[in-house]
Amino acid sequence: MFPVAEIFYSLQGEGWYAGVPAVFVRLAGCRNACAWCDAKETWNAGAFPHLPAGEIAGRVSAYPCRTVVITGGEPLLYPLDALCARLKEQHCRLHLETSGAGAFSGAWDWVCLSPKPQQPPWKENYRHAGELKVIIATPDDFAWAEENARQVAPGCLLLLQPEWSRFPAVAPQVIAYIQRHPQWRLSLQTHKFLAIP
Repeated sequence: MFPVAEIFYSLQGEGWYAGVPAVFVRLAGCRNACAWCDAKETWNAGAFPHLPAGEIAGRVSAYPCRTVVITGGEPLLYPLDALCARLKEQHCRLHLETSGAGAFSGAWDWVCLSPKPQQPPWKENYRHAGELKVIIATPDDFAWAEENARQVAPGCLLLLQPEWSRFPAVAPQVIAYIQRHPQWRLSLQTHKFLAIP
């Protein structure tokens, strides 16, 4: 059983797969408590219905897209093998969005690791990341980004994303940093510019 905050169909708004149609399954529950979180309502898992993997897969099957993003909250609070297995039966391509602060589970086609300093990723989770996406809210976050970049596997894509509520102030700093450190790439929350979910 999984606490489901919402299931919706949209475009991936950020990261390497920005612009790709996807069904989002947002699981509730999170211990990170990021001040700038745009889904704070999901922190309390008890506030949402707990659904079995089969029902979640059934709801996903109603959409024409086979790319499914499991996000949160923090999905790694839960063992995700059964959910992945049911979705794989429907030939879904599975993407995980996680802070990495939990036991890794599930079978994934893509893992976006977005680490948070207050609950750092478990060391063994770095090797699963296809992309490392670090949110930049203050200049101190660049050092945090580099610390995490040293731990991911070779070939992991490195992205810096300006924190939305401070975008006008932070975006020029992020752009300048990437120009000085071209191993990084810019991630924007395009869904917020487009006013889509």
